[in-house]
Amino acid sequence: MKSTMMICLVLLSYGGYAQHEHQPSVPLADTLKKSIAKEAHAQIGETHMMIKYHAPAVRGRTIWGGLVPDGEVWVTGAHMATSWEFNKDIVINGKTISAGKYAIFTIPNKEKWTLIVNKKWEQHLADDYDAKDDVLRLDVKPLDVPHRERLDYRIEGKAKKGEIMITWEKKRVVLPFEVSQ
Repeated sequence: MKSTMMICLVLLSYGGYAQHEHQPSVPLADTLKKSIAKEAHAQIGETHMMIKYHAPAVRGRTIWGGLVPDGEVWVTGAHMATSWEFNKDIVINGKTISAGKYAIFTIPNKEKWTLIVNKKWEQHLADDYDAKDDVLRLDVKPLDVPHRERLDYRIEGKAKKGEIMITWEKKRVVLPFEVSQ
């Protein structure tokens, strides 16, 4: 009986230890060549938001004015259009956008970017993009930031105000919004 209990305790303690994860002190290098499917979620007030996108990597390439040409509509990700879904109306730059699902596009340039919210969210790259489907266009200034290897979307906010931050390579653009409750 005692030996059975000892064996059970040893197995239980081993199983618990096996499930414990340690984070490396130095982040592992991102060696994946493909664009990774990612999501960003946030709850701001009573509004839930979700962004789905594919995150390409820099991998030593020239991004701005190279892989992503200046002055052209960019899917702001890879493969399918980046989708942004929210369950309550929001306000961007004084314009109310109804709850629903939209695509995020951008037109990058050195001095300013045009952020675009488009109602046709299900499309490949910018192949089927049409400006007549734009719900909103907003010019913003790109910010210089430390290098980020993969494209990253973040949604942050409190109470009724929030922002989407799009960061890649050494640039970031911010889309401020308000939730209407």
